[in-house]
Amino acid sequence: MGAAEAIDLDIATARVFQPLLQPSRYKGAYGGRGSGKSHFFGGLVVDRCIAEPGLRVVCIREVQKSLKESAKKLIEDKIQEYGVGHLFKVLDNEIRTPGGGLIIFQGMQDHTSESIKSLEGFDVAWVEEAQTISKRSLQLLRPTIRADGSELWFSWNPRHESDPVDVLLRTNLPSDAIVVAANWNNNPWFPAVLEQERQDCLRDEPEQYDHVWDGGYVTVAEGAYFAQKLIIARQEGRIGNVGRDELQQVKLFCDIGGTGARSDAFSIWAVQFIGKEIRVINYYEAVGQPIDEHLGWMWSNRYSPERSKIYLPHDGTTNDRVFAVSYESQFREAGYDVETVKNQGTGAATMRIEGVRNVFSRCWFDEANCHAGLKALGWYHPKIDEARGVTLGPDHDWASHGADSFGLMAITYREPTTNHQRSRQRRSAPDWRA
Repeated sequence: MGAAEAIDLDIATARVFQPLLQPSRYKGAYGGRGSGKSHFFGGLVVDRCIAEPGLRVVCIREVQKSLKESAKKLIEDKIQEYGVGHLFKVLDNEIRTPGGGLIIFQGMQDHTSESIKSLEGFDVAWVEEAQTISKRSLQLLRPTIRADGSELWFSWNPRHESDPVDVLLRTNLPSDAIVVAANWNNNPWFPAVLEQERQDCLRDEPEQYDHVWDGGYVTVAEGAYFAQKLIIARQEGRIGNVGRDELQQVKLFCDIGGTGARSDAFSIWAVQFIGKEIRVINYYEAVGQPIDEHLGWMWSNRYSPERSKIYLPHDGTTNDRVFAVSYESQFREAGYDVETVKNQGTGAATMRIEGVRNVFSRCWFDEANCHAGLKALGWYHPKIDEARGVTLGPDHDWASHGADSFGLMAITYREPTTNHQRSRQRRSAPDWRA
């Protein structure tokens, strides 16, 4: 293994990953399928072990039940691809590297605050599938890898903005960090077989395409009711910057929550009906807050009583469990014109879903103000009985409140009629006997 110093690997590196060749405490690459993220880091492990004899590397996943779930096979393949197998000794559970170095493979979920100390002397920690790494695991790992010049590498396909790795490396980026976004179109060696898979996904599962191939966050659930409608709206440019018409009334469509930590979310869509367009200009959601909080949001956005009208579902007349007064009465007391939509009866949820589908082509969304609401519409999906393969109606989760208030808007909407249409409606039908 002493001959390692004479080896100078010439590894072709995609341009998108070249910034990661520079020293940095944190290195991250995120994106969709086929970008070559894992291949880049796997090759970098081999290259660094040769260039720095004695280097100690730990390859980490949140959960690793067996080495088949680790990067061990990928690193072994890179060793053979680069023709340096004589410098490495591949064992069942580890790989020994030039100069007495070591590559090991571990699951963070198995570690405790005591056992993690076994990694203190390691120079590099590569976290694979980092979208699954927990906050607890990051809190254990970051201070443990602390040798001089040590580095933490992360490769992942994003799921949610709130995932700990995204918070660390995309929201609150550390000062000594290099992070790149890499997708299939950044890979000069993107294989033909994956290109066919990509095209099939674009055709058959367009609602999943952005997440799977372009590294977007998960915004739609499988079988989501409005996923296709949202894709079309974005393609047609109906999700972007939508201004408010100051001369028109703002209609505030609500879904009732309640007061208290365990209450459902209270949601509001702020909408204007302009001609045949439905302009969706704002979205609000709060959990467990009193009505003053909702009114404060309305006033801060200039949705005052003289400019707005509030629409409530049928339970808007029901008294709140804490304050023993109804939302309808409280909003009226605040000076608002309030309309409580009557109970749609059996099949109300289905009626709201169909109502949304019917009006979606008329909807224009302000993306910045409606970001959370659009996520709810994209996620709203049926609950499935897996054993019987039957649909049990809409799943009542975090997305259902925003979807319900949007559905209230849809069943309330009435297409405006022209003077010509009104004239025709006033005429009596001709006598067929004439």
